[in-house]
Amino acid sequence: MSRIRTRLKSLRGSGRKGLVAFITGGDPNKATTAPAMHALVAGGADVIEVGVPFSDPEAEGPAIQKSSERALLAGTRLADILDVVRDFRADDTATPVLLMGYLNSVERMGYREFVNRAASAGVDGVIFVNLPPEEAIELRDLMRAREMDLIFLIAPTTTPERVRVIAGHAGGFIYYVALKGVTGASHLRTDGIAEQIALIRSHTDLPIMIGFGIKDGGTARMVAPLADGVVVGTSLVTTMERHQQQPERIAPALRKQLRENRTAIDSA
Repeated sequence: MSRIRTRLKSLRGSGRKGLVAFITGGDPNKATTAPAMHALVAGGADVIEVGVPFSDPEAEGPAIQKSSERALLAGTRLADILDVVRDFRADDTATPVLLMGYLNSVERMGYREFVNRAASAGVDGVIFVNLPPEEAIELRDLMRAREMDLIFLIAPTTTPERVRVIAGHAGGFIYYVALKGVTGASHLRTDGIAEQIALIRSHTDLPIMIGFGIKDGGTARMVAPLADGVVVGTSLVTTMERHQQQPERIAPALRKQLRENRTAIDSA
């Protein structure tokens, strides 16, 4: 069982909600990322999600798009992200780490080489926004052999039949996109979320994490009771942007910010 499944199973058993924290790897530079990851753990993150910078993202709002641009400008590539995870693992062998990005970055490296290098670095799972489950079988099987999870997104517009298909291929957890739009959108509403979560649960026993539009402790507290936990990303990336000229301030700022989210979730 992967670190992701083990951690989320433990949380579910204790009745606690999970907190997944997203930052873009290499933003504003490669040296910043591992300390930022440790700060997120200190702030209460249960899973760390590291974005692989990509030039043409399809699902990201302006904040994360700009973070990818900064990371790419700093010379960050997929191999560098794997090095960052390896650095993180030198001091933290317990916290699950997953990568989120686009399949384009991996196709150049090759599936088998990517999986082997990612597993060696300490990656526990991946989300590829533009990888449909029907085309994921080869990669999924390679990852399962190394106890890594291939995680899929389900949106409010996903049909019941499509939910069934996606759930049958997924590992780790289901990432439920809470709104119609891109990351960082501000029109989050809870209408219909409970019904969609119930539909997903009818097809899988995997934990369900809610993301997109979780901007602060208030929104985290609002949606946490509906699923197994929440994903926080854009607000953290915005904090990193604010301190990009003084990167030594990033880690303490992230720790404080995520602690506020952790407290809000625990009080839900």
